[in-house]
Amino acid sequence: MTDVLIIGAGVSGCSIARELSRRKADILVVEREEDVCCGTSKANSAIVHAGFDAAHGSLMAKLNVEGSRLMPQLARDLDIQFEQIGSLVVLMSEEDRPALNRLYQNGLDNGVEGLRIIERDELRSMEPNISDQAVAALFAPTGGIICPFGLNYALAENAAANAVRFRFNSKVIGVVPIDGGWKVQTENGDLETRVVVNAAGLYSDEIHNMAAEDTMTIVPRRGDYFLLDRSTSGFVKHTVFQLPGKYGKGVLVSPTVHGNIIVGPTAIDQQDKESTATTQAGLDTVREKSGICVKNLPLRQTITSFAGLRAHEPRHEFFIGESRPGFVDCAAIESPGLSSSPAIGKMVAEIVDSILHLPPNPDFIPTRKGILNPQKLSREDMARLIREHPAYGNVICRCETVTEGEILDAIHRVPGAKSLDGVKRRTRAGMGRCQGGFCGPRVMEILARELGIEQSQITKSGGASRLIVGACKDSMKGGSSFEGL
Repeated sequence: MTDVLIIGAGVSGCSIARELSRRKADILVVEREEDVCCGTSKANSAIVHAGFDAAHGSLMAKLNVEGSRLMPQLARDLDIQFEQIGSLVVLMSEEDRPALNRLYQNGLDNGVEGLRIIERDELRSMEPNISDQAVAALFAPTGGIICPFGLNYALAENAAANAVRFRFNSKVIGVVPIDGGWKVQTENGDLETRVVVNAAGLYSDEIHNMAAEDTMTIVPRRGDYFLLDRSTSGFVKHTVFQLPGKYGKGVLVSPTVHGNIIVGPTAIDQQDKESTATTQAGLDTVREKSGICVKNLPLRQTITSFAGLRAHEPRHEFFIGESRPGFVDCAAIESPGLSSSPAIGKMVAEIVDSILHLPPNPDFIPTRKGILNPQKLSREDMARLIREHPAYGNVICRCETVTEGEILDAIHRVPGAKSLDGVKRRTRAGMGRCQGGFCGPRVMEILARELGIEQSQITKSGGASRLIVGACKDSMKGGSSFEGL
């Protein structure tokens, strides 16, 4: 019997796992997919909200502000990309100024530091591409941008370094109380644990409803995005929001830590928890609204569009707490969930500790080293690295200049990459202008070689997403495939 079983290896589940590993405990993370970061955590706006938007007094507001404050040190400890570039909420009509003032006051009430309202001239000097109709803006200097994959993987790797175990491809199909704890039934067998933590994202309602006496409903809320080429870097320098008002609710335009520009999202409720397909209507909405508060947005430089699903609960609040003895919910974690994740991890760990009274782990390792990026080395250090490890001299992804050495590192970490998407999100191989068109086959070869499996077993993202369905030569045996041509 484990001490704690966490359901879900997204950013919330992995943050909880890392915080719990500060205590001496047997901790297991169970994930339905083939890797960490396969749900909401992999497709979002990649920003750290300052905390001025969430309703004052809500758990969302409390954890957002706390998470934002914790993020800079966490990024240093875990060696991940994070930049506190600040955010702007742009006022497009003087008649909506009372709403801007209310947002400012809400941020002050929430404890957001450094907030101020800036007027037209200062706004234009900060963002030359802001709309000519812009009147003023709320400036939040503590707003930031982060790599959501990097955060999720770093939390998981640091948790694993502190003895947390992970079990993938293990969909939970039942949660049953037993003497001294819970039986968690999965498609790969039953597990027993003293405490269950439900951090199942879009499926947290289903897990909750297996164990709790009340019911919960999670509505998948789709957000469509455009991602622009790195040639657009610098188009905006801050995360730019539009204040909802007479022009409607806009979409954000923001830099990413990798030098792209991200534009979106929509907010479209749907029933299917697996469908992350973009729609023409959704992308048209982003295209229309993105130009309201910025001008000359270079959407023709789009390299990909994508959609993510948020775990929306109609009451629009995080649900964190012990729903039944030994069953702890961390449910309905939608935006600002990424921003709140460090504080969510601490809060849930404290709840679990109050149940189990775990002793501290004297061997806890608080830091983690990220995948080496040779581009950040001096010429001399890079030459030395390539002499010692020739794989770092072999560029696999030309768009993002990702080397074989980086891909090997991504595969052999714990937990490591097992799919094309697993490599892509850890190293950015396949995230550039060609979107993997050139490097994909080579990455498949490396995965197959390092994992000791056939290329036909390599998937895009686990499950049935195999990329090779057969060999051309096999279908041509005997010439029957081309008879009659």
